[in-house]
Amino acid sequence: MILEIRRYTLHPGQRETFIKVFEEMNRAALREAGMLVFGPLRDLDDPDKVHWMRAFQSLEHRDAIKQAFYDGPVWAQDLEPLVMPLIAHYEASVVETTQGFEGFNETASL
Repeated sequence: MILEIRRYTLHPGQRETFIKVFEEMNRAALREAGMLVFGPLRDLDDPDKVHWMRAFQSLEHRDAIKQAFYDGPVWAQDLEPLVMPLIAHYEASVVETTQGFEGFNETASL
């Protein structure tokens, strides 16, 4: 499985607005596009940071889904105008799980 770990630094005071848009609109749109989405996650050390992850079957699958999503009307017309003004900076790491990766279903409850 390919995971994309995304880290966003938001403009000061915009974190809760970003989370609201993510939870109310963005997560569903990403899932509809074929992405498995985990998050958003509040950074406990920085009130202007949010993290989230998305998963794909392969790098090829990731490329195809991302291209279709970001070239499509949902991103361009509905989401991009809402979320991009909230973001000061973002970065992403693309990683591949190991054979022993447990995932989230296998994680013991806390």
